Amino acid sequence: MSLRFQLDDTAVILIDHQVGTNTWAGTTPLALLQRNVIILAKFAKGTGMPVVLTSSQETNVNVQGPLMPELQDILPEAFAARVKRQGLVNAWDDEDFAKACRTTGRRNFVMAGVTTDICMVAPAISAVEEGFNVKVVCDACGSSNPIAEEMAWRRMERAGVHLSSTGAIVAELVKNWASPAGAVAFPLLAP
Repeated sequence: MSLRFQLDDTAVILIDHQVGTNTWAGTTPLALLQRNVIILAKFAKGTGMPVVLTSSQETNVNVQGPLMPELQDILPEAFAARVKRQGLVNAWDDEDFAKACRTTGRRNFVMAGVTTDICMVAPAISAVEEGFNVKVVCDACGSSNPIAEEMAWRRMERAGVHLSSTGAIVAELVKNWASPAGAVAFPLLAP
């Protein structure tokens, strides 16, 4: 089944892209992961898509730390409203996070979580189980090793989560490079 997302029916959900936890995502080089998170944030901002941010135990600065400072610069309102979870692994189990996602008013979620196998699998599946359509941006996530990454992808796909990449989901949402959304996206994707 083909499920195409549109700018007006999609929200961007970014989970635990924290300065410490980003380094755990070894299957995606750190610079690439951070670049792709920034692309998603800037594209959402430039096209007016709602964004939900969440972090886990930010005060654990020696391990997890704060969200990427670039997210505060790009999305100051979403950053200020971020859901600061106190340890729940499945972000969807945090009622404030699930409510923030629901209240975007969108049925389609573009999701990325810093560690695919730990931060991303459970909330993506939980959102699908609740009736949302989810596309996970695999190159804005990563796992500690290739086996963990492959198992996370398989588990999500079996549960009805669709997998994508940063370039592919941006292009899908743009639809036409000559559009206003294309004007936002094209410079972000240029090497």
